[in-house]
Amino acid sequence: MKKRKVELVVISDVHLGTFGCHAKELLLYLNSIKPKKLILNGDIIDIWQFRKRYFPKSHLEVIKKIIDLSANGTEVIYITGNHDDLLRKFCDVKMGKISLVNKVVLNLDGKKAWFFHGDVFDASIQNAKWLAKLGGWGYDILILINRFLNWWLLKFKREKFSLSKKIKNGVKKAVKHINDFEEVASDLAIEKNYKYVICGHIHQPQIVRKVNRNGTCLYLNSGDWVENLTSLEYHQKRWKLHQFRKEDYANLHQEEIEKDVKTEFQDLLAAITITTPK
Repeated sequence: MKKRKVELVVISDVHLGTFGCHAKELLLYLNSIKPKKLILNGDIIDIWQFRKRYFPKSHLEVIKKIIDLSANGTEVIYITGNHDDLLRKFCDVKMGKISLVNKVVLNLDGKKAWFFHGDVFDASIQNAKWLAKLGGWGYDILILINRFLNWWLLKFKREKFSLSKKIKNGVKKAVKHINDFEEVASDLAIEKNYKYVICGHIHQPQIVRKVNRNGTCLYLNSGDWVENLTSLEYHQKRWKLHQFRKEDYANLHQEEIEKDVKTEFQDLLAAITITTPK
């Protein structure tokens, strides 16, 4: 597959080290592009839910691929999130073409772009971190059960179903939380005179124009690699929300994915006895 040249790529919420992470799909995507700059906008490695007994080879290969990209000229900016917040004590460290920061502002063709993960706006994380960690553990199990369910649905030629999206869309508080997050981020960006604000955290891929009485900005969210399998791409002065589709990759075999889901489901059963995070 010929690599696509892209000026800037943003990915977030990969959650390496969890059952729900689609590392193989992400690796295929990274192998298909040649970005000048790669921004990892938080929650790339899930330190909250890290288990010594579960860190598959495909997850390690994603890390290796990112390092390889930097070695071949791609500037990599790792922005810390809440699930990899332990890295924040090492912020402003630079190793070759890889830098670790809490946030970054870039000039994109004369327009200021503000990148940060977004957990700073999440009251549950700021005020009750233990509850957020417990919720993350439950979400991880829900996602894996959903993947196993979808494997059976595909076997019977039925459409995939997202349990987490159904729950999010059906709970008014969850919908309000997403809307509030977008409004707060965009209002603050407009106040700071940024034309673009780029976040992650809420696993909701989005590109939308936000307007208030003080001005306007473009709000963007890179989504995640657990449910949505999305990234943001900036090229030739335009933003694009990229959705991973397995049919775009000739070397992606459904049989391998099904095998992985079976293995991960077995791992889940073995992990049920693991003590919940403190």
